[in-house]
Amino acid sequence: MYKIKLVQENSKVGDIKGNLDLAKSHIAQAVSEKIDLVVFSEMFLTGYPPEDLLLREDFLSKSEKLALELEELSKEISVIIGCPAKEDGYIFNSALFFQKGKLIEKYKKQILPNYKEFDEKRYFKRGESHKVFEDKGFKFGISICEDIWDKDFAKELFGRDIDLLLNLSASPYTIDKKNLREKMLCEYFAEFKKPIVYVNQVGGQDELVFDGSSLIIDSKDSVRRLKSFEIDETIIEFGKKGISTTLQKEKISNVGDVADIYQALVLGTRDYVIKNNFKGILVGSSGGIDSALTATIASDALGPEKVNTVMMPFKYTADMSIEDAQKLAENLGISHEVIPISDMFLAFKNSLDAKLAPREFDKTEENLQSRCRGVTLMALSNNLGYLVLTTGNKSEAAVGYSTLYGDTAGGFSVLRDVYKTTVYDLANYRNSIGKVIPQRIIDREPSAELSEDQKDSDSLPSYDSLDSIIESYVENDKTKKEIIDCGFNSDDVEKVVDLINFNEYKRRQVPIGIKISSRNFGKDRRYPITNFWKDNI
Repeated sequence: MYKIKLVQENSKVGDIKGNLDLAKSHIAQAVSEKIDLVVFSEMFLTGYPPEDLLLREDFLSKSEKLALELEELSKEISVIIGCPAKEDGYIFNSALFFQKGKLIEKYKKQILPNYKEFDEKRYFKRGESHKVFEDKGFKFGISICEDIWDKDFAKELFGRDIDLLLNLSASPYTIDKKNLREKMLCEYFAEFKKPIVYVNQVGGQDELVFDGSSLIIDSKDSVRRLKSFEIDETIIEFGKKGISTTLQKEKISNVGDVADIYQALVLGTRDYVIKNNFKGILVGSSGGIDSALTATIASDALGPEKVNTVMMPFKYTADMSIEDAQKLAENLGISHEVIPISDMFLAFKNSLDAKLAPREFDKTEENLQSRCRGVTLMALSNNLGYLVLTTGNKSEAAVGYSTLYGDTAGGFSVLRDVYKTTVYDLANYRNSIGKVIPQRIIDREPSAELSEDQKDSDSLPSYDSLDSIIESYVENDKTKKEIIDCGFNSDDVEKVVDLINFNEYKRRQVPIGIKISSRNFGKDRRYPITNFWKDNI
């Protein structure tokens, strides 16, 4: 019986010594459990993605030097761990295999992803050969993340004399990714009849969230799965009768599970705040659903003692908004302040009146309100050392329904890649666990409250329609005509697409935020700001 321990961990980008110590602790535990082989995820020692840290010679040399400390520990146990390796002037995304006190072999990733959030061809050279590793008579093939997504690669490796395929991954979460992984690996098992072990990273790294969800596949229609969005580990035993483990077989995941989306946002928020050493967070609480959901996610991520909301009313702020912001804070048990902006607004307005062209109340005054709130939050942030979480969503970001240096002022955006319709789904999901968001916040018609009786619907199509148009244009690259042919109002399509194109300059200046979609604004969708392309119907 051959025993393998899978380690699903949250390694930190750049913390090579800390990641090595983490690996050592898992190895020591595995030795006491009489494990034969312990397996870590892709680029574990450096964290993933290290981006341009890989261009630093001191970074590479330290990672390779510290990796060799694992030789001593491998006298009692074999180890496979992800690490960059430099040879002949080239850097390789590698899996290091330690056995009997030595670094026996390096497997070099062959299929380098170079799309969306991935830029691996910027850093790595492609490996060129498949490897079959042997330990105590047990034979296994090694692949790294994208390798396994290539059918030709998989077919060749499964054709080798192996008992098991290991895949070391750092695969970020998106709404459909879990289902795609599991379906693909189950199809491979059905075709090649060889077990697959997939070990994924977990944790938040800037805008990316890694969900873990490591897998053991030894059936064509079910999986054994480690926890999602949590550090986890398991031991599997491989013998003549196949794989045995304490994990139960489960059905393939459901695409777009709202619980998964919520957990991804919580983990991404927690790790961004904690890994960057912020003391706590601030949220401008408007009494609306976006700020309510943001504050709730932050509270779940960090604990109520680290979350602070600020209501900044003006003459257009409804009493219900003030009441609901207070009620939300009470329900969450978080600190809440009310700081009116009337005096601040008048001070700015009086100072500017002599320079502003005389005209009726317009977006100048609307945006000035928002900027007063941004100044207030950033002043509190500087004074207290707290991170300001912006509260805008993907629908608003797409069409520029926001104020630069106003509601976009802050350090991190929890909902940046979340459509408004999904915001409602998430709020209802969270209330199904424990009702903390006042129902009136969910039920009331959305409004920026920057002018008398203002409603989002005054400027935008219904969010159901808006989100579908945005998704069609941004994520699926459909033309205006193709979107209209799907049944959408032509005027709405024309307006929304033109707003998306025009507001690229705004999106470049707002904080990064958690990616959950197949194509987010930022790393995934990179459009020029100065751009004369026009999609004419």
